[in-house]
Amino acid sequence: YIIKNFILGTLFAQLVNNITSEQIMIILLLIVALIVGGLIGTVGVGGILLIPALSAFGGLTTHAAMATSLFSFIFTGILGTWLYCKHGSINWGITIPVCIGGLIGGYPGALANAIAPAWILNLILGCIIIFAGIYALFPAKGGTITYRPGDGRQRLQLLLIGATVGFGSGLTGVGGPVLSVPLMVILGFTPLTSIATSQVIQITAATSGSISNFANGFVDLHMALLVTVAELVGVVAGAKLAHSVSSGVLKKMVSVVCIIVGAFIFVRALLQA
Repeated sequence: YIIKNFILGTLFAQLVNNITSEQIMIILLLIVALIVGGLIGTVGVGGILLIPALSAFGGLTTHAAMATSLFSFIFTGILGTWLYCKHGSINWGITIPVCIGGLIGGYPGALANAIAPAWILNLILGCIIIFAGIYALFPAKGGTITYRPGDGRQRLQLLLIGATVGFGSGLTGVGGPVLSVPLMVILGFTPLTSIATSQVIQITAATSGSISNFANGFVDLHMALLVTVAELVGVVAGAKLAHSVSSGVLKKMVSVVCIIVGAFIFVRALLQA
């Protein structure tokens, strides 16, 4: 037993000594991406944390981190949509107008991203992260609005929500959920409907924005592959949690992390101005 533990300890020490600082950074990035996927699948707020992680652990510039993050959300959206469809949680009458708006808004948002200075993008990003954190602190109410087929006014409202979310996603690289979920809940839609819709809008908003980002050469495909695999694993676990347990405590944890990270990015952007 003693010899066995000695051998295992020696092998572990050699393994640790052989790990480079670059490999440690990649491991940390994968852990964050796994957590991000779980949060996207559970509460819809959390994908925002991937951008600072890609900058800190992946060594990407602000523009590249935002573009790479946005591209990865195409695939988390596809998987999230499939999982929420299995549970019958997606109301397509609500979702389709929101997604059309996201498709319209994503490309011009990404064009604006390409010409905006990095410190301004970080300033906006910091504000959005803080907003997401504050939103997560409060109990999700919603449920005061029901879908009304044939109501043109409601359809226009949903289209505008999607366009706002798409533009914001393209501009900052954040996923659709961090913008669409708070907006829809504040406007009166139920939390689960809002989160389910957000899974689908990720696809359209991220695809639209990524077209422009690829044209500008901002997407790092190697990093995108690494974080996407980890995110997808997290989304599967997160979607199960969303339909089986209360997400109140998890949302509180997310809110604290978002506020701290957002404040740090905001202050750093001001210092860079």
